[in-house]
Amino acid sequence: MKVKVAKWGNSLGVRLPRAAAQSVGVTDGSELDLTLEADGFRLRKPVKTSARRLAEMLDETKRRGLKPPDLVDWGRDRGSEIIDDDYSRGLIGPGPDGTPMRIVSPEKRDARSRRR
Repeated sequence: MKVKVAKWGNSLGVRLPRAAAQSVGVTDGSELDLTLEADGFRLRKPVKTSARRLAEMLDETKRRGLKPPDLVDWGRDRGSEIIDDDYSRGLIGPGPDGTPMRIVSPEKRDARSRRR
């Protein structure tokens, strides 16, 4: 099947004929994987990965009659797991005027910029 390449902004675009798009389930807004090959391009639908929730996986173990794994008690924290440094306390070093700079969450940063 031949298609025509056309300029689209600073890029080039290819229009997919409706029958071709429908046959592979591509709709407006679909994302495709573009692979460069020795003799051209390959355009494919991405392989779907199954991102199942923990609850779904536990339900499946029950349906199959399997026993869920036992919980492991690792004991109490011994201290080396806890990192206590400036970065963990939200400090990222001295600012231009020598005062400590703090990490600001994006939510707080956005709220500050709206107030100005």
